[in-house]
Amino acid sequence: MTDHLTLNNGVEMPAIGFGVFQTPPAETADPVASALDVGYRLIDTAAAYANERGVGDAVRASGLARAEVFLESKVWISDYGYDQTLHAFEKSARKLQTDVIDLFILHQALPGDFERTIAAYRALETLLADGRVRAIGVSNFMVEHLRALLESTDVVPAVNQIEVHPYFQQRDVQAFGAEHGILTQAWSPIGGITAYRGGTKSTFDDPTLVEIAANHGKSAAQVMLRWHIQQGVQAIPKSVNPSRIAENFDVFDFALSADETARIDALDTGVRGGPEPEMITLETFGRDIPES
Repeated sequence: MTDHLTLNNGVEMPAIGFGVFQTPPAETADPVASALDVGYRLIDTAAAYANERGVGDAVRASGLARAEVFLESKVWISDYGYDQTLHAFEKSARKLQTDVIDLFILHQALPGDFERTIAAYRALETLLADGRVRAIGVSNFMVEHLRALLESTDVVPAVNQIEVHPYFQQRDVQAFGAEHGILTQAWSPIGGITAYRGGTKSTFDDPTLVEIAANHGKSAAQVMLRWHIQQGVQAIPKSVNPSRIAENFDVFDFALSADETARIDALDTGVRGGPEPEMITLETFGRDIPES
């Protein structure tokens, strides 16, 4: 597998990116700078993370040409609706300090108000046609959401960013995406959510992953990231620790065997770590996204 993936509109994106979920806004620039220094060229953020400006500051300070860094951000549900989502782009672009966002996606489906979701996606289609974004997509969309979206819009999403790690693989969503040319992008790709959500098992301590890692002289996290790469899944690990940031990028010099891959596939528990997509409502999850 290469270190890049090609989206359904021909745009290339790095196979491994850097995430900043839950990184405090005032502390975001430093880990992003570390990631860029190591060699990451995709940074994933979101309006709801409140740290887009820190990402933009780090990219600007890096000395890298803007075209060298693939910037991805997400529209929060509070800004859904056609005009609102066009304005959400302006807010994100200002904070990221860029005229063009490489990948702009809807953060969640709103199952109870899907017309608002469709209107938001149509705004993404307009941004794409106008050259303000290079690719568009969605996040946390299940099969029924994707099917309804495809029936009501013109542009097939380039990406669906969903929770994927060895303990929660969402094979049905991945398969539907593959059938329609939608790339799966994994959030919590190394199962960090299994550690910080207080579960009884963490992927980092899983005996199968630890054993496979030892066989390759790698960490369990590196094995999980390699597992994603070999399946054509884009992954966005998150860390604020410079050594972990570097470790998570060092995954292109080994390969998992078919047997090792099958053993990892067999770890799926079917237990979701994030919120249930059907429970997302404006009443419960709505929040104002500031202008700057």
